[in-house]
This record gives sequence, structure tokens and C-alpha cells, in this order.
Amino acid sequence: MTTIIIEDEKPAARLLQRKLEKIDVKVDIMLHSVEESIAWFSTNKHPDLIFLDIQLSDGLSFEIFEKVAIKSAIIFTTAYDEYALRAFKLNSIDYLLKPIDEDDLEIAVSKFKTNLPKYETALQLDFEQIKMMLQNPFEKNFKTRFTVKIGQQLKVILTEEIECFFSENKGTYIHTFDNRNYLIDSTLEILEQDLDSKNFFRISRKFIIPLKSIKEIVMYSNSRLKVILPTYKEDEVIVSREKVQEFKNWIG
Repeated sequence: MTTIIIEDEKPAARLLQRKLEKIDVKVDIMLHSVEESIAWFSTNKHPDLIFLDIQLSDGLSFEIFEKVAIKSAIIFTTAYDEYALRAFKLNSIDYLLKPIDEDDLEIAVSKFKTNLPKYETALQLDFEQIKMMLQNPFEKNFKTRFTVKIGQQLKVILTEEIECFFSENKGTYIHTFDNRNYLIDSTLEILEQDLDSKNFFRISRKFIIPLKSIKEIVMYSNSRLKVILPTYKEDEVIVSREKVQEFKNWIG
């Protein structure tokens, strides 16, 4: 059985690989973007099974299917909410909700092995329908405040007070307009789903910023952009190259 992981975050891909090895599933290759995946599938024999992250660094993974007819079974890995997951149920696609539970992983792999003959032809599913449901979930309740612990006290921070979110040393932090940092129990991946994308944008693996905090935007090396924030000065806030066009569209 040949297996591929297509996952935006390399640490997450390695973690999934280790979990699969525990149930005797060998991962043959790991890919991390739409562009890389299209190139690989265009020149290589398709695997038996793909573990596919929905959101990759350069777009939704469904864009792969627009270029290549995938002849593999797919198990999606996702942090999307329950409403969006209805799309998968309607299309009879297997999915694993992040963080991936090892028992659920073993059940999904067992289900794949049992139904292996079904996956001998190209995938025939309405990915456009799924993509629309994921991009336009109705009545989604976005987070408007966060509770952080300061010593023995709890503090509520409203999204209007947040200058940026950033990750550092495996931790995720809120930086507020009054130039303070607060450690939160979340990840940038989860925050992307919890925050209103009209107001917040993940510009890189390290930063999510709100539109209102942008003080200035300047050109940077390698076709990237640098964002100047009002008070955050601990590191350069850079829009990664693959995010530049999407960022420009976001700011209008």
C-alpha cells in the first residue's frame, strides 16, 4: 500500500506520519502545497491512499483536482467546523478532525483497506460543491473575545484590542495595541477558523493580523511585503511570497 501525506505544516505532517507508523502504515512521500502536489501527481504513479489537508500554503487542496484526475482514496484532515463537514458526509468522503485521534486514524485506515476495490477508478466527486460549502459556511459564529490567564487571574481581550497573533517557540500569543503579549491555548491554524476572514488574515506561518492594525506596507526582498504595525517590534512582520496576491486582494 502506497501512502502520501499532503499537509501544509511540516511538523503536523511528521506527527501524522508517526501515528501512521504505529499502525504499520508507511508514508512514502510528504507534500506541502497545491503547486508541489500538482507537479508530483503529473509525473508519478498515484498512491493507494492520500491524507489531504484542506488548507495548504498556496490555496485549498481542491485546486489539485482541477488540474489532475486523482486515482487514489482520500482521507481529508481538517480543523473546519461541524457545518462544513456536512459536505464530506454528503459526498461520502472520509475525514479526520484535527487534532487527529489515533483510534479514529486506525478506524479510517481499516475502512480504506476494506473498501480498496472501490478506489481503482478516478475520483468522481463534486469538489466544487464542497469548496463552496467550506468557503461560505452560513451562520458561523466567529470569536469576538479571548480569555487569557495572568497568574491566578483571568483577563478578557476583545478582538478589537488585538494588534496581531504570532507564534514563537511552539507557543501562540496575542499582541495588543497597548504593546502587551499574552500566551493563549490555541494555534494559528485553529485561529484561522475562529476569526472572521474579512477582518483577519494569516500572512505567514508566524503571523495573523487584523486589517485595522496595518500602519504601513512596504516592498520587501524576494517579492514579499513587509507590514508595519503600531507597536509590535519584536520581529519583522512579513507577508510570505505565496500569500502576497491573496493579501492584496484581502486589503482591497
